[in-house]
Amino acid sequence: MSGDDVRHSDARVLAAWRENAAPWTRSVRTQAIESRRLVTDRAVVEAATRLRPRSALDLGCGEGWLTRALLAHGIDARGNDAVPALIEAARRADPAAPPQRYACLSYEDIAAGALDARFDLIVCNFSLLGGAAVDALLAALPAHLNEGGHVLIQTLHPPTANADAPYRDGWRDGSWAGCEGDFGEPAPWYFRTLGGWLALLQRSGLTLRALEEPLHPPTQRPASLILLAAAH
Repeated sequence: MSGDDVRHSDARVLAAWRENAAPWTRSVRTQAIESRRLVTDRAVVEAATRLRPRSALDLGCGEGWLTRALLAHGIDARGNDAVPALIEAARRADPAAPPQRYACLSYEDIAAGALDARFDLIVCNFSLLGGAAVDALLAALPAHLNEGGHVLIQTLHPPTANADAPYRDGWRDGSWAGCEGDFGEPAPWYFRTLGGWLALLQRSGLTLRALEEPLHPPTQRPASLILLAAAH
């Protein structure tokens, strides 16, 4: 196995998030990331609540902030993440929650059938960082949507995030730029062009319904890409 294969893999994504769960939780809860504070947190909550779902799954929920935000809007929300320390942080922040509200499941688990529930909305907020694991996960999601349900994805804006690299799908080195805290090795991520995202949705049995590009107020450049999809 080459050095790139070791450094760039779905397994390494998960290992890095396990290593950095504590500083990430502190960073989110202190609102230390400017783009989240100014734009993207609000953008995903507004996009989700506009759909008026009765139930929602926050997939890759991290320490649970979005799950809690959806609950505050009267939505029956649940959170799943593959990192035990993040799920424990979510449970500590929501001590009255029933045990099933926060579950530790990997994308591979869900693709293999471990999730036994359907939702009006499945939200993936900056949580689709991998390669083959994300492909398999998205292919499994239509089976977990109620009739008329949606998948809502917020991710890095491809042209903005690409910087000066060749504009093509593929693994990239990660970075904690913009994050304050004692972080360790960053997770790699699988960069997708806009065309790559649209092709992935199509392969997964999902049809794009809407696309948004929330703008960073000081720069007026896209801070993220939001994709809203429904089952074919």
